[in-house]
Amino acid sequence: MNFNSATMRLNNADTVPYLTYNSLSEIKFINHAFSTRLGGVSEGEFTSMNMAFNRGDNPDAVTENYRRICESAGFEFDSLTASAQDHHTFVRAVTRENRGVGIYRPRDMESVDAIMTNEKGVTIVTYYADCTPLFFVDTENKAIALAHAGWRGTVGRIGEKVVKEMGERYGTKPENITAAIGPAISVCCYEVDLPCAEHFLALTDLKPEKFVFPKEGGKFMIDLLETNRQILVAAGVKNEDITISDLCTNCNSELLWSHRATKGRRGTMSAFMCLK
Repeated sequence: MNFNSATMRLNNADTVPYLTYNSLSEIKFINHAFSTRLGGVSEGEFTSMNMAFNRGDNPDAVTENYRRICESAGFEFDSLTASAQDHHTFVRAVTRENRGVGIYRPRDMESVDAIMTNEKGVTIVTYYADCTPLFFVDTENKAIALAHAGWRGTVGRIGEKVVKEMGERYGTKPENITAAIGPAISVCCYEVDLPCAEHFLALTDLKPEKFVFPKEGGKFMIDLLETNRQILVAAGVKNEDITISDLCTNCNSELLWSHRATKGRRGTMSAFMCLK
């Protein structure tokens, strides 16, 4: 397996691999990671690092996967707090009281596609298998957030909503946010029909000609990463403070879970972030 990225690093490749952003790794008060499909104990279609409890995998295997990646990437298992995603745009603030929710404690909310905190000792967790991860770090007030932006969350401007919620709760100014986008299915592989493309074309305050590309047969190629970049810039995040992953999940399906590459027979990856 060849790994080639100018934006991300593959860590512990021979044991329990995980990805980190070069740009986010420069921020000394956070720890972050993005899991791969390798290094776990799940079996069958979930082989081997599946992070989702809701896809039919053995829950004991999923729990062990979390313990393994936490040890590999330097997170405390007891600190994990997870989202409850369903392709909407609700942003939840969490504290130490929420540790374990969605991992070793039952979910206490549904429809949570973004999660944020400004407390140490809390590791926020979100899930992916082609949809777009969004990482947010307020470098001034030391607050963090993760968001899950599928196509519905993207056109619903979940990135903009996270910026707004961080501002209201933590005093975050957009110009103090360092952000990262991806890994996700990239424009090379994300083909949709007209009804889906119309939602992106309707984002007329942006530049849809840079993320919607017509092709033959009434199909369109969509650039989810560029759409989210434009949304963050429109929300006030500086373009130079946004990094876009150069890893397509579909093109790198030996390393990363891709819903399209596996035709839905898959595990799930997680993004992790905490304040040190």
